[in-house]
Order: sequence, then structure tokens, then C-alpha cells
Amino acid sequence: MKQAYRCWAEIDRSALRHNAKIVRERVGSAEIIAVVKASAYGHGLIGVAETLADEAQLFGVANLEEALALRESFSHPIIILGPALPGERSTIAERGFIPTISALEEAEDFNRVAHRSPVAVNFKIDTGMGRMGVPEGEASDVLKNVSAFPNIRIHSVSTHLPVSGEDAVYTRGQLSRFGEIMKQFRAAVPIDYKAHVLQSAGLLAFAEPAGVFDMVRAGIVLYGISPLPEFQKLLKPVMTWKTRICLVREMPKGSSISYGRTFITPRKMRVATLSAGYADGYPWHLSNRDAAVLVRGQRCAVLGRVTMDLMMIDVTKFNNAQVGDEVVLMGRDGQEEISCVELARAAGTIPWEITTRIGQRVRRVYV
Repeated sequence: MKQAYRCWAEIDRSALRHNAKIVRERVGSAEIIAVVKASAYGHGLIGVAETLADEAQLFGVANLEEALALRESFSHPIIILGPALPGERSTIAERGFIPTISALEEAEDFNRVAHRSPVAVNFKIDTGMGRMGVPEGEASDVLKNVSAFPNIRIHSVSTHLPVSGEDAVYTRGQLSRFGEIMKQFRAAVPIDYKAHVLQSAGLLAFAEPAGVFDMVRAGIVLYGISPLPEFQKLLKPVMTWKTRICLVREMPKGSSISYGRTFITPRKMRVATLSAGYADGYPWHLSNRDAAVLVRGQRCAVLGRVTMDLMMIDVTKFNNAQVGDEVVLMGRDGQEEISCVELARAAGTIPWEITTRIGQRVRRVYV
């Protein structure tokens, strides 16, 4: 079937399991939340969840829609990491998902809509991210009020690390503060709940506090991309993104390539058109940025602007490049590799955006 694909992403199940094993080695007995939001960071929600089902104790998603899709196939506890809209709360309560709450008002509403059984909630504290969570100075009082609601059960308490890959001093202080907050919480509200703070960069660089916390949120690390370059050697990239040559032409010197005529052939060149473009997720910002793809294990330059469905490359070095030949947009081919980090750096973005923007018409093929 692969022969019919014009653009596809091969997802290496063994690499996924390898990366999960690395996480387990670093966090000891802590439970692993496999973060599979945004279609498992572009790798395919159900295929990734199937592969990690025996490695993860919980799954983490961004919203109710993702939670519902996941629940069709899996019985794992599912934490919704983003805020729930008011109209979603009754469904979350009914289906037994674990919402993340950042305010007393959210807990009050969940308490109101829970009819069958108490809603287990992830109580989030803002210790510096500024995105979600109860401000840490107010957290103790709010937690006491939330824990008193008859239809609410505190499943876990969490925070988020905004600079774990950039500022170790701040992060260590944040971890220390969160540890103290948890001691206060457990003294003030002595019920059974878990704590989680370490995400991918955190579990790589600050794994020593893992024993203090009960769970970790493993995200991009599972997909073989390290947010910290020094740990990349531990991981195996999971995705190889491929397309095909759909046209090969001999272009005379002085020919313009693509919109804007931003590339003019300096000599006679053999130019191949690829069956992929920015609608598939290949960044338009890689136009005229010295980007390359791999053909038969060799780098070939991307020429001119990337277009919606097609892009052009220089295959002059190959006398017999043919329509149908495979081309690697991201991944390894022989001794050469174009990493997600390389693409992100050239496009002026981050690896998370590269994988999550790969389009739905790009087939995910699990190998």
C-alpha cells in the first residue's frame, strides 16, 4: 500500500517503546502520563496510544474531543490538561475524565454537574508559567475549599515548568517551592492524591526529584526529540517523513523556479518536483533558507518557494532520478539525517510546531 502514498510519515513503534523505556529509567516508580495531545504531537493518536498502552499508566490530552476519541479504544485514566469549557463539564463528569482546574469556580461547576459519582480533578497551581493554575499564594485556601465539595475528589496536584530547558536556577527554585507546597497541602488536606510537575525537559534534566513526585508528564521525549540537545543521544526519533518525486525536468540556465522567481537557475539543472508542500505541513518558511531533503541518502537543496502542494529540489547530481522515487523530508536515509530540530531551526520555529503541523492528508504508517 505504501507505493500509493504521495506523502506519508513512517512511525517507528520500536522507537516509541525505546523512548518510553528511557523515561522509565529516569523516573523510577513514578507513574507515566503519556501525553498524546495534538494527535500525539502529529504522530497519530490511536496508533501511538496502542504502542504505549503497556508503558503508560495514564494518557494526557488537551481537550474533551481528544479524550472522547481516546476513550473509544482505551480504558486508561485520561487527564485533560487544558481548561474545560462550561458546556463540556457535564460530559467530562459523566465519562469519568480527569479535568484540570485552575479556579474555585470551575470546581463549583463540576461539583454541580456531577450526578453519578464524584469528579476526580487535577488541581493546578501557577508557580511561574502564567497560563493556567491557581496562583501559588492562594492555592492552599482554594484546595481546602475544593476538597470540601461532596462531588469532587482531588486526583492530583500539578504545576508547569516554563524554563526547564533554559534556566536551571529558576527551575530548581520552582521545584523546591512546589515540594514545599505539597508538604503544606498534605498536612492541611491529608487525603490520597498525587503530585506531578516534571515534563519532558524536566524529567531529562531534573530527574533526581522524581521520587518526591508521583507522576511525570512525558511528551515530546516519547517521540524521540529532546528539548535539551545533550540528551538527544538517549532517544530514537520516531517519525520519518517521506514524499515522492512526481516530475523530473531539465531546466536551462536562467530558468525561474516557483512563485516570486526567488530562485533563478545559475546553470543547466535537473529539477525534481515533489508531491508535498505547506498544506502537508512542510514549512513555507524553509523557502530560500538553504533547506535540504534526502534522495538516496544524499542531501538535495530545496529550490525557491515551497508551494501549497508541491516543492522543487535540485537532483542534478543524479543521472537517473525518476518519478516515484522516495524522498525523505525529515528523518534518516543511510548515513545522512535531517532532524526535526534542524528543520525547526532553519524555519525559525520549534520542533513541537514542526511535528504537530504535519497535515492530516499525510498518511501515518506504523512500522
